[in-house]
Amino acid sequence: MGEIIAWIVKTVGDLGYIGIFVMMFLESSFFPFPSEVVMIPAGYLAYKGEMNLALAIACGIGGSLAGALFNYYLAIRFGRAFLAKYGKYVLIKEQTLEKMEDFFAKHGHISTFSGRLIPAVRQYISLPAGLARMDLLKFSIYTSLGAGIWVAILALLGYYIGHNEVMLKEYLQTIIVSILVLLVVGAIFYIRLQIKKGIITKRTK
Repeated sequence: MGEIIAWIVKTVGDLGYIGIFVMMFLESSFFPFPSEVVMIPAGYLAYKGEMNLALAIACGIGGSLAGALFNYYLAIRFGRAFLAKYGKYVLIKEQTLEKMEDFFAKHGHISTFSGRLIPAVRQYISLPAGLARMDLLKFSIYTSLGAGIWVAILALLGYYIGHNEVMLKEYLQTIIVSILVLLVVGAIFYIRLQIKKGIITKRTK
């Protein structure tokens, strides 16, 4: 596990600021990429003097906003019916879409700010905002503020515990293990669902 963590830190360092932007873009869109694995190592590298902390945070916010805008325009361009029908192929289930719509309807435009601070919500809150054709300037400001808080917390966490590499590795190890467990559980659930629907059996035959 220590080698994996070292590889992650090295990868973030090698990819640099553009890599942070791209990976945070993925995290902010429908691709389930954990921001913790990006911004905490970036903060650690800033502590070591290999990155500029402010620039790393700025790239993280920029990537988050770009990913959110991608979802926003995706919703506007294709509409709800398309997302409900084909979203499952890119990990956007109709139930998820309904929950995001309820959350947006309940909290209003400010949900694009508060939703950025909630795991499993921040990636998808842009979809109902797009469907509602929320004002683009307000959307961008709220999204940037919410993403900025989250990104800064993670980067500062990596920066201030950088002097304690044991603590940093334990933190990242917990994140990585959790991700692996979720991937395994998700894969099992997906396969069982496909079997239940008869899709896998039909394909096998």
